Amino acid sequence: MENKEFLKEYHKKRNFDVSSEPFGKSKNKKDKEIFVIQKHQASKLHYDFRLAVDGILKSWAVPKGPSTDPDEKRLAVPTEDHPMEYADFEGSIPEDQYGGGTVMLWDAGTYKNIRKDDNGKLIPIKDQIENGHITIELEGKKLKGGFSLIRFQKGKDEKWFLKKVDDKEADARKNPTSTENKSVLTDRTMNQIKKDSEKNG
Repeated sequence: MENKEFLKEYHKKRNFDVSSEPFGKSKNKKDKEIFVIQKHQASKLHYDFRLAVDGILKSWAVPKGPSTDPDEKRLAVPTEDHPMEYADFEGSIPEDQYGGGTVMLWDAGTYKNIRKDDNGKLIPIKDQIENGHITIELEGKKLKGGFSLIRFQKGKDEKWFLKKVDDKEADARKNPTSTENKSVLTDRTMNQIKKDSEKNG
């Protein structure tokens, strides 16, 4: 399937003459196992959790953001696929556009597939998405260790939850969304990103 088919919904929702978001010209054939989390102050503040799979970014909106507490389940709502170029996007989307508001690159890094079948063989990420149960290990600047995304509602209003795996990186006392407030790309706060975007036009 061509990239334009993968990104059909992404392109349909945006006016690239107005928004500085990347168009995503070609599918990235090199399937880099990267993840990004973008803090997004749209109509409501949320965190966009994105995984590179087959040359595109599979995406979930997490209203409360990720938690390092293994007893916490955070709602994660799937959104449209994004182009790989979006992994570097930071700035402000015009208020009258889809997703209007400020976007920060809150965390970024690589991930490793760690979910195995009964025979001890790794289950491909695409199959995990299809089956509604993903388990990966993150090596980010802020988040590390195992995380699971598990679908609990199918259909039009599909819903998942994001949960920290109970491993050595788990910490119920930490609250990364409250204590980690700067971009891993530019070391700016949300307010600084917004002001800089307004200044630049």
